[in-house]
Amino acid sequence: MQKIGVRELVGFILRSGDLNSSLSSFNTPQAGTRIHKRLQHHRGPDYQAEATLQTEVELNRRPVLIHGRADGLIVHDNQVEIEEIKTSDTAWDFLPENQLILYWGQAKLYAALLMREQPEVHEVKLTLTYVQTPDEIQTTEHQLITRTTALAFFEQVVSEYEDWLALQESLARDRVQTAAQMDFPFPTYRKGQRKLAAAVYKSAILGKHLLLEAPTGTGKTISTLFPAIKAFATDQVERVFYFTAKQSTRRVAEAALAQLREHGLRIQSITLTAKEQIQFPEEVDVEPENNPYFQGYYDRLKPALKAILTEGRHLSKDLIQTYARQYTLDPFEFSLDVSLFCDVIVGDYNYLFDPVVHLQRFFAVENQGNFFLVDEAHNLVDRAREMYSTSLSQIDCEVLLNDLPRNMQNRALRRRLQELSQQFQRLQDELPPHQTELDLVAPDEPFTQAVGKLSERIRQWLAKQPTGPEVEAVRQFFFACLTYSKINELFGDNFRFRVLLQDGKSTVRLFCMDASPFIKEQLELGRGSVLFSATLSPLTYYQRVLGNEPDGLKYQLPSPFSPNSQNILIATYIDTTYNQRTNSLAPIVASIHNLVTSKRGNYLVFAPSNAYLDQIYQAYRARYPEQAVQKQTSNMNTAEREQFLAAFNQPETHPILGFALLGGIFSEGIDLVGDRLIGTAIVGVGLPGLNSETNLIRDYFDQQNGQGFAFAYQLPGLNHVFQAAGRVIRSLQDRGVILLLDRRFTEPRYQRWFPATWRATHLVHNQAELQQQLQHFWQTPKNL
Repeated sequence: MQKIGVRELVGFILRSGDLNSSLSSFNTPQAGTRIHKRLQHHRGPDYQAEATLQTEVELNRRPVLIHGRADGLIVHDNQVEIEEIKTSDTAWDFLPENQLILYWGQAKLYAALLMREQPEVHEVKLTLTYVQTPDEIQTTEHQLITRTTALAFFEQVVSEYEDWLALQESLARDRVQTAAQMDFPFPTYRKGQRKLAAAVYKSAILGKHLLLEAPTGTGKTISTLFPAIKAFATDQVERVFYFTAKQSTRRVAEAALAQLREHGLRIQSITLTAKEQIQFPEEVDVEPENNPYFQGYYDRLKPALKAILTEGRHLSKDLIQTYARQYTLDPFEFSLDVSLFCDVIVGDYNYLFDPVVHLQRFFAVENQGNFFLVDEAHNLVDRAREMYSTSLSQIDCEVLLNDLPRNMQNRALRRRLQELSQQFQRLQDELPPHQTELDLVAPDEPFTQAVGKLSERIRQWLAKQPTGPEVEAVRQFFFACLTYSKINELFGDNFRFRVLLQDGKSTVRLFCMDASPFIKEQLELGRGSVLFSATLSPLTYYQRVLGNEPDGLKYQLPSPFSPNSQNILIATYIDTTYNQRTNSLAPIVASIHNLVTSKRGNYLVFAPSNAYLDQIYQAYRARYPEQAVQKQTSNMNTAEREQFLAAFNQPETHPILGFALLGGIFSEGIDLVGDRLIGTAIVGVGLPGLNSETNLIRDYFDQQNGQGFAFAYQLPGLNHVFQAAGRVIRSLQDRGVILLLDRRFTEPRYQRWFPATWRATHLVHNQAELQQQLQHFWQTPKNL
């Protein structure tokens, strides 16, 4: 039987007016829960807290259970009272009418549920208790509702919802029927592709978490989306989320969905785009109450939803914006509202994993109908670690303090800012002499308390302020304080409290060394998941840092490419350790030139730092000025990135040698197929530069499993190497050379982590052997 909650029903049917601008979102769920429990505790012996109310109705000839929990129910001497408790920062007198309609509507529906199940009840007293935080100013209002009025209100709401339920059921029928009938969108499977799809399908059906390494060329995107969508036919999976780290991989997912639609699939799918990338230019820096796309938003939302859901296409950023402009809706909020009707949702990792900005509408509670696909999962390790880390700066605090006018209205706020500034200074003074960093295993309580007191004071201050630049600066610092408090609640053995001193000012940082417990917690909000990438070697490492799921499944597919497609050469005569970099520069340059001249075409050189990359680039240009070259620069914009890649479009007439950063934007996520790239040279083993936080990760995993150096430095570095090497072979027709310029690649401590496709490597001990190997490879036919 289908179920619909009262809050959900009221929120969709009765919401009207502006996309809220008046109600503050600063009240935390924890504060609201605390206030609820305290009020409920003092209500008396007849008071039933969190009273379950429900009733069954027939909608579209099918039974539907409408249910909810009233905050309070009092039955005494044949008198019935229902209480709803609400909290926010907004003063009662400033609550918008559309918000009060929702508050009272929820109470009225609870009364109707009660009266439908208890015919002897003819009148209910409705009590709305509103608490303005943080001062907890309480306002109580009452209404009487008769049986006739309550049931009429119920019929009105349910009748309107029946139309939307019919639409949802129609979409669900399309989803289930076409998923069942859909065939794989290609005539045949590639090598290993059928097994990959089967593993994903079983994970979806059985509700398992699968860690999957599928080499480039396997067709990972279609091989994960197709079986996940196929599981719609079982009714066990109702929604698929496809999470990515880059826009390029989102576009690949969109293309795969388009292929499935061409083969008969009828589903609703959407790509969620970050607010700053999808909002209209005229909305930027406009306050909500002055934004025409916010004003009357909910009065225009339902017609827009009905219109866009008839498209039958993937709801891309451009399509969302087209309908948003037509109906005068904020495109970001519109995309979130329409996503509730979608079967496949494509978006960034943070929509699930970020503790501050994750999508409450989907991930507030567990839902066994959701299935997660996480693309390029190797990127999630660092991304999640940063999502669960945060910083507060003494400079930001003092800038705010200096810019805030000295007047009575700001007096209390200034005092709290000064107290926090003093805590920054105290922590700075506690640093040992000549030391700029301090790491503690527990948060500093006086500092954390000062952050909390400042947050509460800012809440009060913001509730009374008009809009303006001054208010926005305070608001941004407030969000930083809230994030600090949120992360502080999660603090455990996998964190360090850091004090950093720079230019005489301190920064406090909560640093997460291991985000795996939080990744696991978020993945368990769904039925199951597949975390996949072309480079997840070794799987045991990624299993540990991507959730540490003991019952999780691991699967590695063999490469679909012929072993003769690539030639992996290790130059044993080159030492790129820091002390030997100057001495190794000449043989590195000579080796690169031997690679480039072995066969006319495009090549890429990768180095582990910008400084080292520039050193190699300048040396090569000086030695071989006739060679066409280009180099990645810092902070390249979209046009510059596209220009860099466009230089690889004419390998026969205008071959190019590119120099790029290992672990940077060109070392993964780009496709230079065929002759557009026939070789790459990788300088060094990719070790991250020595730094304090990576050392903390090393020490943490040394205590955990004795593999601190591997987990902090070696394996993340090798992943960058594997990714860069993966640029060479992108399709079954590709062929190329991977030249590893570092003798450490011959050592067992590195070779033990090599993927299966790297087992057949060749050692070259000098430039002459390198030339021979290159010549032999290019002269040998691919099919031998």
